[in-house]
Amino acid sequence: MIHWRESGQGRAITLLHGISSGADSWHKQLAAPGKARLLAWDMPGYGNSDDLALFDGEVEKYVAALAEMLNQARVGQTVLVGHSLGALIAAAFSALYPGRVSYLVLADPAQGYGQAPAAQRQQVWQQRQQQIAAGGETMARQRAHRLLRPGALSEDIRTVAGTMARLREKGFLGAARLLAEGDIHPWLSRWRGPLQVWCGEQDTITPPERARDLARRYGGTYYGIPDAGHASYLDNPHDVNRLLEGVLEEIAYEHTH
Repeated sequence: MIHWRESGQGRAITLLHGISSGADSWHKQLAAPGKARLLAWDMPGYGNSDDLALFDGEVEKYVAALAEMLNQARVGQTVLVGHSLGALIAAAFSALYPGRVSYLVLADPAQGYGQAPAAQRQQVWQQRQQQIAAGGETMARQRAHRLLRPGALSEDIRTVAGTMARLREKGFLGAARLLAEGDIHPWLSRWRGPLQVWCGEQDTITPPERARDLARRYGGTYYGIPDAGHASYLDNPHDVNRLLEGVLEEIAYEHTH
C-alpha cells in the first residue's frame, strides 16, 4: 500500500520526493492555494508506505508502485514532478507510461550513478549504508542543513531533520541502491513530451550546471531557482509554486489552441 498526502482540486500534479525526504516535505506546496489537485507520495519504504520486497535498485518496482498509487487515487493523467532521486523515478515512469504524464518536471535532479565506474557505484552504496547504520537522528544532525541554502530558515531545517530522523532502514537502502545503480538517461531519451528542469542556484548536491546540461541534452526548459539550495521547494516555495502554476497555464493554452 502506498501512502500519499493531497490537497486541492483540478488537474493532478504528483510530487515525488528524494532519498532523505518524504511526503510531508512538500507542505508548502500542499498548503498553497491553487487550481490543481496535488498528490505527494511516500515512496515505498518511506513514511506510511509499505516496503519493497527487495531493495535491488530496480526503478521499475518504484514505477509500478507509483502506477498503483495513481490508480488508487483515480488519477488518469498527471503533471509529474520528481525531486532529486524522485527525478529518476519520474523519468522512468514517463518513459514507461507516457500517456499518463501530461508534463514532466525534474527538480534538482539526481541522475544516478549507473554510468559511473563500478568502484564509484560501490562507494556510493557503502556511504549510504554507513549513513543509515549511524541512525536517522545522526544523519539529521550531520546532513539536514546541507540540503538547504546557507542561512536557511530554522523551520525548514527542522522539516528536513525531522524527516531524516524518521527514515526507515529498508526503505532508505532500497533508494540508495537505486541511486547507486540507476541511470536517468535511458529513460529521458524515450520521453517525447514537454520537459522542464529546475534547480536551486545554491544547490551543492546536484549542482545547477548539471541540471542545465540535462535540460539542454533532452530539449527541456531550464529554470534556476534563486535563494534556494537542494531542497529548492522548501527554500523558495514562492518561485516553485509560481513555476507549477506556469506549467498548468501552458497545458491549458495547448489544449485551447
